[in-house]
Amino acid sequence: MIRKLQGADISKVAEIWLENNLKTHCFIPAQYWENNFDLVKEMLSQAEVYVYENDQKIQGFIGLNGEYIEGIFVLTEMQSKGVGKLLMDFIKERKEKLVLNVYQKNARAIHFYHREGFDIRCEGLDKNTGEKEYTMIWQQK
Repeated sequence: MIRKLQGADISKVAEIWLENNLKTHCFIPAQYWENNFDLVKEMLSQAEVYVYENDQKIQGFIGLNGEYIEGIFVLTEMQSKGVGKLLMDFIKERKEKLVLNVYQKNARAIHFYHREGFDIRCEGLDKNTGEKEYTMIWQQK
């Protein structure tokens, strides 16, 4: 089931965020993610966030700011089991256009977004990490 984030979900969602970033972005020092943990927890309550829950356990979430996808994160043990696709399909039904940034070194995510119909529009540099990234866009047809 996909539903809106509730206040009681914030700690679990923030843990998923941290675990995913530490695992997926090993090319960025762990301290960067750990230092931003409290800020992310604070921002979650102000963002448009949807969680995927099964058996009363949050298994993933997607965060948005308008048509910009701030991030999509799935528990490690639930990755490649369709949770990310379910979250993406849920958002695609509600938006006409979606934009996101993804690190160029994150090949798995780039592959996922390509499969979901996103196209690379430009390259850039994340000023916070110094890492190269792509801006990718999806539009309803």
